[in-house]
Amino acid sequence: MDRGLAYGDGLFETILIREGQPCHWGRHLRRLNLGTSRLAMPPPAEHILRTEATLLCEGMRWGILKLILTRGCGGRGYGPPVPSRPNRILMASAISRAEVEPADSGVMVRWCETPASFNPRLAGLKHLNRLDAVLARSEWDDPEIAEGLMCDPMGGVVGGTMTNLFLWDGRALTTPTITAAGIAGTVRALVIERARARGLDCLERGLTVADVAAAVGLFLTNARIGAWPVARLGSRRFDLERLPLDLIAEIRELAQQPGWDDP
Repeated sequence: MDRGLAYGDGLFETILIREGQPCHWGRHLRRLNLGTSRLAMPPPAEHILRTEATLLCEGMRWGILKLILTRGCGGRGYGPPVPSRPNRILMASAISRAEVEPADSGVMVRWCETPASFNPRLAGLKHLNRLDAVLARSEWDDPEIAEGLMCDPMGGVVGGTMTNLFLWDGRALTTPTITAAGIAGTVRALVIERARARGLDCLERGLTVADVAAAVGLFLTNARIGAWPVARLGSRRFDLERLPLDLIAEIRELAQQPGWDDP
């Protein structure tokens, strides 16, 4: 049996497709290769992945490319096979333009009771063990709520079930560190780069629920949505005009820029 199915022994990437090409292919491949190094798996052959991705993306105006890499089959129990022979699965599905439209009026967000998994050796990786996010997402079925925020077992803020979180205090951005929990998102990295290029401070540090409550504004990021301003968190409403809207607009545009190389 494949170890990805049996144990979640593997990694995945979710990549936006626009006009027949993946967006930020290089960033996604670098994160995937970091994951294979951390999990002691052979890295995939980039030219093969690119050839297969090209065929899947061709002719698709908007879509999502899912790239899954497992350790393959074999091994005794949890003990991995040596050497391992990874399996890869690539899938592409079309999405509508509306699914990537900017959320100019902001989104509604809630806190989740389910804690995020805490493991320094896995922090940052987009690995196949996502049951904490699955349980957190099952806490609500209100279509008006776009996302849920999660904390680690010690109460430190990690981010959303599928997004990274940024706080704005009127002068600087802050995002949770990814040292023991969370995913090192490709758009998260883009925000940090572009904010600093604009001369804005962008800090990575441990955050608490109180820090979030004290923020002037919040926004969420991932490869599919780009950046979502948060209009409401629970009963707290935010004035979106106080966010760095020029930066958010730039991130949305860059996140949807197709091509095999980083913009």
